Parts: sequence; C-alpha cells; structure tokens
Amino acid sequence: MSRSHNHSNNKDGHNHAHSHSHGGHSQGGHCHTPKVTENNRKRVGLAAILTGLFMIAELCGGLISGSLALLADAGHMLTDFVALFMAWGAFSLSQRPPTPRYSFGLDRLPVLVAFINGLLLFIVAGFIVKESIQRVLAPETILTTPMLVIAVLGLVVNLVVFKILQGADQHNLNIRGAVLHVLGDLLGSVAAIAAALIIMATGWMPIDPILSVFVSVIILRSALHLIKESSHILLEGSPRNIDESAVIADLKNNIPELKSVEDFHAWSLNQERSKLSLKAVIELNSDSVEIRKKLKSRLVQNFNIDNPIVEIAFETDAK
Repeated sequence: MSRSHNHSNNKDGHNHAHSHSHGGHSQGGHCHTPKVTENNRKRVGLAAILTGLFMIAELCGGLISGSLALLADAGHMLTDFVALFMAWGAFSLSQRPPTPRYSFGLDRLPVLVAFINGLLLFIVAGFIVKESIQRVLAPETILTTPMLVIAVLGLVVNLVVFKILQGADQHNLNIRGAVLHVLGDLLGSVAAIAAALIIMATGWMPIDPILSVFVSVIILRSALHLIKESSHILLEGSPRNIDESAVIADLKNNIPELKSVEDFHAWSLNQERSKLSLKAVIELNSDSVEIRKKLKSRLVQNFNIDNPIVEIAFETDAK
C-alpha cells in the first residue's frame, strides 16, 4: 500500500511531495526474516520425532512402574516436543510468501501456539504437584527396575537430541529455545534416575514425589517464560532490543538533516522479526528521498528492523 502526501506552502513558494511505501519486502533488498536452512529444519524435525516417541514410552513406563517422577518427566518431554514442533513449523511456515489475507505471512502462528502451550504447562505442573502431595501423605510402591531403565533411556535420548540440535544454527532463536528445553529435560531424567537409585538403596518412597515437584518447578519456569514472551509479542509490545530514545538519538547523530522524530511505533511479528514506523521531520529544502533511504538503511543495519516504515515531513509541514 502506498500513500502520497502533498504539502503546499504558497507563502514560501515551496511545493513538496512526500511518498512512502508500506510494502512488506521491498526495502533495498533487505529481508530480516529468520534464516531458514534445510539443515535446521531437518535437525529440529528429527529431534521432535525422537522426543515425541520417547515421551510416549516414558508415559507408559511411569504408569507401569507407578513413578510420578517419570510421569513428571514425560510431561516435561511433552513441552520439549511442542517446542521442537513449533520450531520446525516456524522454519517451514516462514518459507511461505505473504498472501492478501495474511500480508505478513504466518510468522505469529508459532507465537500463538507457544502461548497456548504455556497455559497448558501450568495445568500439567499443577496436576503433578497435587499428585506429589498425595504421594507424600500416602506413599505408593514403585517398581524401581523399570523406572530406572526408562529414566536411563530417557537420559540417552535427550543427549542424542541435544547432539542433533548442536549441529544446527546456534544463532537462531528457535534453535536456542529448543536447546534450553532439552537441557531442562536432561535435569528431569537425572531426577528420575536419582529417585530410582535412592528408592533401591533405602526404600524411601517419598523421594519420588519430592523430585517430581523439582521437575514441576522446571516445567513452570518454562511455562512462565513462554507465556511472558509470547504474550508480549501478541500484544504488540516493543521488541526487547529496541529502545526508542536510543534509536532516535542514533538517527539524529548520524543524519544532520533530521530535526525530530514523531509517531514512533515498534512491535514484533515474532522473536526474530521487528517492525518499526516513524515520522521524520527534516530541514526545509533537504533531499527527502535520500534522507529516507539513509533512515531506513540505518534502521535495518543497526537495529535489525524488518523493512521500516518511514514517513517524511518538512519542518514547516509539522508546524
């Protein structure tokens, strides 16, 4: 969509035409969408499959052995699976071009799924804590051998998944988030192994629900982070890396013709794509086309803004 602003000042004899483009992908050839590579997509997809399959095995093992720690770890592996699946979906969906119905594409779909996932995690963690309290008050017999075998296999699977993800692009936020999820699940597997060994050595059953609460805290931490980050994006909060005063100061220091900045708005499409729009008030008789190019180029290069929207106005126009 394009707009044109024609401002006439008969007293001074100046006639200025201002136009700016709202196109989504045309600014100087710059495109700051997530770097999609087939390597990233394949590795995340394989990691998601392995995690999902073992989540089912761990759930069955927890039900058979009666171990709440295994069930808690299965719940955490569910969060890992969803996180990995969302990362895979983000890589796949970001390859689709925008449409008239979705002019920015489907970049926010993984963000919406992350928000829903975060809410579900609170329910899962709450259920585990409730069951843990009941188990402490009335301990149940646990089959430690199958519990230990499943927990050790879970640790092995998590180490394999971690190794797979290490071969992907570590600068990508989706990859980094997935790695953090897997590291959290490694702790869950260690907790389940520790519970099995302690019960085998001492017969003290309450250690299982106690360590289950530990895993629940890990789940709640992941859930809180997911909800906080996804809701901030869905509510169009300012990107974490964008400070309005710092951006304006940088533009003024490097573009002398810029007198002031108005209508400054910054928001995110997802964790990696930041958008920004502003109105730049410049000196009279300045080259508006050249200054707009400089402004947009600096916003793209220095602040990683995806195709910034810049409106130009002259000093007399703004008064």
